[in-house]
Amino acid sequence: MTTLIPIGRDYESLVQEDRVHSAVFTDEEIFQDELERIFHRTWVFALHESEIPNAGDFKRLQLGRYPVIATRDEEGGLHLLINRCRHRGAQVCESNHGNTRRFQCWYHGWTYDCRGDLVGLTGPEGYDENFDPTQHGLTPVPRVESYRGFVFASFAKEGMSLSDYLGPTKPYIDIMVDASPTGELEVKPNVLNRTRYRGNWKQVGMDGYHPHYVHMSVFKIFSKRESTTGSAVGALQLEDPFSDASTSRTRGFPNGHAALDFREQRQPHADNAIAELRQSEDGARYVDDMIKAYGEERARDLIAWHGDPHLGIFPNLQLIHGHVRVVVPIGPGETEVQMYPVFLKGVEPSINEKRLRSHEAFYGPAAAGSPDDAEIFERTQRGLIADIDPWVPLARGMHREQVDEDGSVVAYISDEITQRAQMKEWKKLMTAKK
Repeated sequence: MTTLIPIGRDYESLVQEDRVHSAVFTDEEIFQDELERIFHRTWVFALHESEIPNAGDFKRLQLGRYPVIATRDEEGGLHLLINRCRHRGAQVCESNHGNTRRFQCWYHGWTYDCRGDLVGLTGPEGYDENFDPTQHGLTPVPRVESYRGFVFASFAKEGMSLSDYLGPTKPYIDIMVDASPTGELEVKPNVLNRTRYRGNWKQVGMDGYHPHYVHMSVFKIFSKRESTTGSAVGALQLEDPFSDASTSRTRGFPNGHAALDFREQRQPHADNAIAELRQSEDGARYVDDMIKAYGEERARDLIAWHGDPHLGIFPNLQLIHGHVRVVVPIGPGETEVQMYPVFLKGVEPSINEKRLRSHEAFYGPAAAGSPDDAEIFERTQRGLIADIDPWVPLARGMHREQVDEDGSVVAYISDEITQRAQMKEWKKLMTAKK
């Protein structure tokens, strides 16, 4: 029997332990509340530091409802500034990225530097001595912190630190960063795949249940390839990482973070990955540099993991295979996904070229992986609107959950721990008092 509940703001009822009401994915009022209570209160991912490496570099962002400019000043400081002139409110930056010393508003010519200071006031004689230019700079985002080059923003003036927010996910972020022998990544603001789909932003989750079905055709293609190093599915042809018989696991962390954990599944294939790399001069140099940087045991694990933590940081960041994925909610039924390939510093160009080709093979615009996902998200959204039976069950694997020593909840790769972790945090933030 269908159980009807008030939609409105009854978030306690909309999200239950083992199920979610479909209004969570379709209702406009709920979506607007999400922007205010989640994207404007908790930590959200902004960009990687390497996207604006030089003085004057900038990148235009959208964080919740707020247009933001990320800038690098002459002293190397990184700033996140609200992209809104302090005079009449026009955006002062319209380019997606670039390099400049000044941002000038096209409306009345007010001009700001890369720190956001008002450095040019047109017609100053029209203002009396009470006008203070230092009080009319671009508004900074209240809190900005970073971990290993990943920059996060919070519009809440007070709250937990980023370190506490990330908690036990930090070693997973390290997997991606430490795939470089120098521990440095490069993300280019103009190198990305951008996908828009007609579905809710929460559809972009860490889901180990769908690959056998949504990606059946592309997996058949990858299974015939000889090379596994850096491939989008790792050692798939050696062992199915999405089988519940494998050592792959799902993990749900505090604060809504989640992962598809392939570490134990990939470790036995480390020798194969190293042997394949050593077949080329550049690959052998990479292996030797990794051992020198991290020691043989750690290097072996990092090479086996392919720099792939397969990690979701709630609400808008995923680190998957060789790319950074940013989720941008546009409406309850529209989402943009931005995917930035990650390049390793301290390696020969051929290493990064292979990583990029691998990314394109599964996630590029001419590939099958991302189009598969966008298609199923749109089909799901169309179905969710038919809410005669409104509940979406998320109970798979509840009976076999275990709590690991790092505090994460663990179960089989196909279990819906990841979705439950996400929705638990969603409910906490949506019901929190201001």
